[in-house]
Amino acid sequence: MESTGCTYPVLWIESGLHNVPRKLHGVLQETVDEAEKAGAERILLAMGFCGNSLENLKTAGAELILPRADDCITLLLGSFRRRQQIQNEAGTYFMTKGWIEGERNIMREYEYTMDKYGEETGAEIFEMMFGNYRRIGILETGCYDMEPVLAETERIAQTLNLAWEKFSGSNEYLKRLLTGPWDADGFVTLQGGEVLTLDHLRVMDR
Repeated sequence: MESTGCTYPVLWIESGLHNVPRKLHGVLQETVDEAEKAGAERILLAMGFCGNSLENLKTAGAELILPRADDCITLLLGSFRRRQQIQNEAGTYFMTKGWIEGERNIMREYEYTMDKYGEETGAEIFEMMFGNYRRIGILETGCYDMEPVLAETERIAQTLNLAWEKFSGSNEYLKRLLTGPWDADGFVTLQGGEVLTLDHLRVMDR
């Protein structure tokens, strides 16, 4: 926002809500309603289509614009095409500092699973969960000190027996969301009263 000169008010969504898409949807709708009540005529939603939580989202009269992105990782990498290229090289489980610090991060889930089911059964559960992944990918977004994050993600990768690699992030997609133009390939634009459907959420190859 500093680099683009934007001074829009920002309403933050708790990241842990991503674990419960139905609850996330409810909070998103409440937040959109709150923005409209405050007088917003255009709402920019900086989110991907995480868990179909955006389906049936609507405004009363404001224009709603959001990235045509499968999830938040695409926003942080700069494009859907780049994410697909990385995934095609090797199944990658992406992480950021904010994700690592979340209450439901993968190490806390790992420790909980091991405590509850024992090492043997716990290992089988995580093998099923991560069977399609080959590496941990840490995103360098330029927004935080990487040293402690690199150390923690290396530890996670070793624990899960996965390779580890650092990827440079990009804020270009987010800049485009803030400034426009909002082309149909990159963004979904809903007019006031229009309901967001799965047809709107079709990810295009950019």
